[in-house]
Amino acid sequence: MLFSLAIIIIVGLSAAAVSERIGLPRIIGMLSVGIIVSPYVLDMLDSSILGISSELRQTALIIILVKAGLSLNLSDLKKVGRPAVLMSFVPACCEIVGYVLFAPLLLGVDRIEAAVMGAVLSAVSPAVVVPRMVKLIEEKAGTDKSIPQMILAGASCDDIFVIVLFSTFVTMAQGGSAKVSDFLNIPVSIVLGVLFGAAVGAAVSFLFEKAYQHSRKIRNTTKVIIMLGTSFLLMSIETLVKPYVSVSGLLAVVAMACIVKLKADKSVSSRLSEKFGKLWIGAEVMLFVLVGAAVDIRYTVTAGGMAVIMIFIALAFRASGVWLCMFGTELTTKEKLFCVIAYLPKATVQAAIGSVPLSLGLPCGKIVLAVAVLAILITAPLGAIGIDRTYKALIGGDDQ
Repeated sequence: MLFSLAIIIIVGLSAAAVSERIGLPRIIGMLSVGIIVSPYVLDMLDSSILGISSELRQTALIIILVKAGLSLNLSDLKKVGRPAVLMSFVPACCEIVGYVLFAPLLLGVDRIEAAVMGAVLSAVSPAVVVPRMVKLIEEKAGTDKSIPQMILAGASCDDIFVIVLFSTFVTMAQGGSAKVSDFLNIPVSIVLGVLFGAAVGAAVSFLFEKAYQHSRKIRNTTKVIIMLGTSFLLMSIETLVKPYVSVSGLLAVVAMACIVKLKADKSVSSRLSEKFGKLWIGAEVMLFVLVGAAVDIRYTVTAGGMAVIMIFIALAFRASGVWLCMFGTELTTKEKLFCVIAYLPKATVQAAIGSVPLSLGLPCGKIVLAVAVLAILITAPLGAIGIDRTYKALIGGDDQ
């Protein structure tokens, strides 16, 4: 295991530095290392690391979500309430429609299998989008119109919506039928996640405040550890209560961090955000190398050119959905275009659920996994490069 960790950290960071040096996003180097050392190419990672890969990726995602919560301003979110809500489901719905209409023609699947494929492929990647939006908030790029806050909030909810649809479509593909209660789980999960996270955030803030009042000041490093442990608890509670009620652990983590920021002194919240930013340096390499390691590159050969065409058709539908969400806002054409670009990347969810239809024995399993792998390889770099290269020109920044 230690040798595998050494490969992930040393080679992953080196590849990220090389990518950055030649003007590419760091993520490309890290994903490439993951694909090369994966069990499907050089097979250099220990099975014990691969066995806990999903937990390690989730830990890294939690770190950046806490930092996102500490960077969010609730008053900014209120300004973009309606488009942020629409961004959480409209682009995904449009992309799924694209798959349902065109996948049967291009890839030879039936409509239900096309819906399963669309649900796998339509989730935006919070692992790619969230850290970039946090960076833009810190640089005050587009914050006058709350653009990164809107994208961050929408991307955090998008995954919940898509995963619920995925489980529903898989049931239908297995010969079952969809229930109304399945769709009701989406708003319930979002609302309960926010409320639960806010309540826990208030409790954590109360703990910090009481300790300070009793001259037992908690060090900022200890606060980081407490917030991290609390975030793990929120995520585990999501799993524990899943049979009874749907709660979004990811949104609970963001809400908890938002409330801590709201109640804490400004200097304290900025120092906490800074410390989580330092943690993200290590978490980032772990996350993207392991996402790359989850990509079965062998399936790209079976996909063929039609799968690539299908991905770009679906992205066009997704772009239309993002544009629809922007109607009635004060955003310029350039700013709307940036929102479209920011909603392109796919990686985390596709790596997590892309192989599920195959493991369940669905006839479409191989082609779904093949398209999911291709989508990661195409859209993760495309979206990352797009965001990094265009934000200054499209939404501005500190240096403009």
